[in-house]
Amino acid sequence: MLMRAAVLTGFGEALEVREVEISDPGPGEVRVRIRASGVCGSDLKAMDGRSPVVRRLPFVLGHESAGVVESVGDGVTGVRPGDHVIIAMNGPCGRCRNCGGGRFHLCSGPARLAAVTGTARDGGTRITVDGEAARTMIGIGSFAEYAVVNEPMCVRIAEDAPFDVMCLLACGVVTGVGAVLNVARVTPGASVLVVGCGGVGLNVIQGAVLAGATTIVAADVAAQKLKLAEEFGATHTILAGDLPARVGEIVRGGVDYAFDVTGVAGVLGAAFASTQPGGTTVMVGSPPQGEPIRVEPGLLFASRRLMGTQGGDAAPVRDLPMLAEQYLRGRLDLDRLVSERLPLEEINEAVRHVRAGAVARSVIVFD
Repeated sequence: MLMRAAVLTGFGEALEVREVEISDPGPGEVRVRIRASGVCGSDLKAMDGRSPVVRRLPFVLGHESAGVVESVGDGVTGVRPGDHVIIAMNGPCGRCRNCGGGRFHLCSGPARLAAVTGTARDGGTRITVDGEAARTMIGIGSFAEYAVVNEPMCVRIAEDAPFDVMCLLACGVVTGVGAVLNVARVTPGASVLVVGCGGVGLNVIQGAVLAGATTIVAADVAAQKLKLAEEFGATHTILAGDLPARVGEIVRGGVDYAFDVTGVAGVLGAAFASTQPGGTTVMVGSPPQGEPIRVEPGLLFASRRLMGTQGGDAAPVRDLPMLAEQYLRGRLDLDRLVSERLPLEEINEAVRHVRAGAVARSVIVFD
């Protein structure tokens, strides 16, 4: 079947919106008609050649998405044509050692590992560009009219749930909120620092509000982002400067929890130094591969913890419906996260806006 897709054909180059061919879903696979897809910083990193999972071109990017099931392959029982779904970033097999231990985000099943490299479980691909096999971003590739994904990646949602905000749950929201609830496990009454107030950082702030944190300090180099952070629940803001010292002026001795959402290696050490003894720091943004992270050794002796996370350590069938319910109850603000809605033909304009930090989230919408 022919469809339109935004294809990456050269690192450092703009995406090309062109006609490509997508195959029918194989056993255990689902073809989804994409209705909305957020533009994430991970997609931009891939465009620049800085993603460890995007090495061979051509490539169809996009992974923060929602749509309607169009067809299913043999053996699929969890969804059927017509179902409205969020496409999760991971589809745990439920049978490997990590899944058995409840670490679904670290699933080592063959279908999951193949998806990370942009291929199907059989090692092939489901999209071809001018007869050449094209891989897809973590097995999704949602900057396209359709995507063929593994069944466990499809999480059903209500038919009246709006696609343009539900798609955000798949990556930016679950990563930010999950870092708070699943990874750090922030406690009621705690103090929290969030460094980097873009789309994911705003969701860390929302997660801290949901967890019952009473002091939420937002830090960024852009004043306009700090204003938005306040609207999403930050109680204090910091514009650049000496982070540990500035945090200490607000919370004596440092915060209980710190989240670095910048992806800048040097910032992580400053966030870590802003916590009190026994505090926890979570690296949410991912620094470039091979770039060292430096922390003062003496700080570790005071039982401070430094943790990482992968997509908020989420279990899709547990966390995505919960987040959707929080939105429907008015406890999670998704509407204001969407700064603009653009058609696929304007995807490079959306990319420019994300690079400039001019939007919380830019969403590509399909008729």
